[in-house]
Amino acid sequence: MTDFAELLEQNSYSKEDIVRILNANGRDEELLIQKAHNLRMSNVGNKVYMRGLIEISNICGKNCYYCGIRKGNKNVNRYLLSDKEVLKAAEYAYENDFGSLVIQGGELESDAWTSRIENLLREIKNLSNNELGITLSLGEQSEDTFRRWFDAGAHRYLLRFESSDHDLYHRIHPNDALHSYKRRFEAIDLLRKCGYQVGTGVMIGLPWQTADVLAEDLLRMKELDIDMCGMGPYVEHHDTPLYKYKDELIPVEERFRLTIKMIATLRLLINDINIAGTTAMQTIDPEGREKAFKAGANVVMPNITPTQYKDSYLLYDNKPGTKDEKEDSTEKVIQIIKDTGFEPGIGVWGDSPHFKKRD
Repeated sequence: MTDFAELLEQNSYSKEDIVRILNANGRDEELLIQKAHNLRMSNVGNKVYMRGLIEISNICGKNCYYCGIRKGNKNVNRYLLSDKEVLKAAEYAYENDFGSLVIQGGELESDAWTSRIENLLREIKNLSNNELGITLSLGEQSEDTFRRWFDAGAHRYLLRFESSDHDLYHRIHPNDALHSYKRRFEAIDLLRKCGYQVGTGVMIGLPWQTADVLAEDLLRMKELDIDMCGMGPYVEHHDTPLYKYKDELIPVEERFRLTIKMIATLRLLINDINIAGTTAMQTIDPEGREKAFKAGANVVMPNITPTQYKDSYLLYDNKPGTKDEKEDSTEKVIQIIKDTGFEPGIGVWGDSPHFKKRD
């Protein structure tokens, strides 16, 4: 068998190679993280790019079995930010040199919703003199909607496929037309067609998920030629159908370690994409984002949603930072980046080098 250090120096990886990497422990795990860090430094640099996160609404038209804001959860205090609240948060991001923001919300599809987001995008571009970069994470939409939002100023879009395994996908979603595996991947293709920088991701540590499945997920990301990725550990929510399987899950500490190895392995597979250190990592480990940066992640998303709504946007239990004011979130993240030995990516879009090369 190939020595592990030699394995990490390969230019391509089979599914079997990836499974072996994901199963790494001890010294091998340390070598993986160091290799991913070196690749990150040589391909995307020392900066950690800041994206101000605006959670525009927890109203969702879908019923995904893992999600705390699923339509069927009657215990959620639903909210929808006003245009004024969204624009105030965007203005804060602009005035504090974030460079970019992310608008994220439950999955909604309607003419009124499409028009509202389109108008907000134009207003954000106007108030920031076209200087704020904008990422959307608003679920599956039609090609027309994707195009309208792109033309209005959004240029990055995150749409997680959650699992590349067809059977697992339908064990964590209702098996109906509204939760279609096929449509999810068609939507990702449409994003590329419309000109977006395309991001996707998975949850790590789901019930019935194996290292083989995670290896397939990583290979699918490479096949999709993604520009950015946001993935994190699966953290259960007590008001969801999947919660009944909580005792069958691997321990949260193992989910965290596996997520770190997924980030590092993705950096091996696609050296020059943007990879986020997600909030879910911080739920398990207070230094989760810092550890993600050291394993190859280079994007962070301080939450600038008005504080009174943060408690209502709970995709999973024990989400951190729900009581923090946006100023506190920003200061904490900047300090974390500096303390970890990286440079805050201030006042720049921080687009994916992978995407720029395609251009």
